[in-house]
Amino acid sequence: MPRPISKLAEGWWDYTTLESEILEDAARLTPKDLQQLGRPGFTVKFYDTVQEFYSAQALEYIDAWKQSTPDNPAGICGPIGPTEQLPIVALMVNALGLDLKKQAAHFWGMDEWLEGGKPVTVGHPLSFARCDNELCFDRICPSLAMPEENKHFPTGDLDAYSRSYDSVRCVVMQGGQGEIKHWAFNDPLPRTGEFQDAPPTAEKYRELGTRIVKLHPVTIVQNARTSGGGNVHLVPTHACTVGPKETWKAEKVSIWHPGHHDNPFGIRLTSLMISKGITDASVPMSLLADHPQVQFNYLRPGLGSAQIEMH
Repeated sequence: MPRPISKLAEGWWDYTTLESEILEDAARLTPKDLQQLGRPGFTVKFYDTVQEFYSAQALEYIDAWKQSTPDNPAGICGPIGPTEQLPIVALMVNALGLDLKKQAAHFWGMDEWLEGGKPVTVGHPLSFARCDNELCFDRICPSLAMPEENKHFPTGDLDAYSRSYDSVRCVVMQGGQGEIKHWAFNDPLPRTGEFQDAPPTAEKYRELGTRIVKLHPVTIVQNARTSGGGNVHLVPTHACTVGPKETWKAEKVSIWHPGHHDNPFGIRLTSLMISKGITDASVPMSLLADHPQVQFNYLRPGLGSAQIEMH
């Protein structure tokens, strides 16, 4: 039978085109069920407080940078969304006296907005690089600061950005989860051309590297909600993003679910699909089922319920 038409945007693939059985199973998952979805290669962790949650996320930065040496440089790829971990990272670096230059530590930004065919500058109010600098790197003591050349953002030579994952160990790639079930801006693809009747296979989608992408309408609305006070016209329609190709070069993928980026249903659906090995490019996050080391981190008070409750 043909796949359903999306209920969110008819010209796109997304999770509403899945079989209803998968969606219904996800909606029934309780917090206890979620904890039992772990398997070899997929870890599910819960945190009871906001302080524990974002401190644990920040510690992944510190752990990655402490592993780095001039002979074997290493780093972390980090998201904008969540951002609450970033000031904590700076506090930890300063408190520990962690010399990021001496450690030869590296950092990758996941993505950046595009306007007029060019990545936005750090002067743009929504710039991800600006956010990383203002909330984290500019708060680190100058004597401990990471050299600018060790910060990698997908804003110039995208091939060079991609190649940097071959010369530096990416200990962990962090991410949030968008409402369209993406990490970075790895959105589902438009329902056109060769993908008119079916989304790309998991194998074909995983071939995608760092690239310019057109954003799913849900992603635009979400970023307006989380970063622009609902001002949709401020949000660009295109972006540069790290791809699955680079993601599979990261030793670990760590996804952080505070509960306000995606909704209670969404953060259940992707965990279920990864746990059961159900990969479908209409739900890009599900493709992480094939990555050798994935960890989902949940803030317990943010789990909510996927059951019907009228408001």
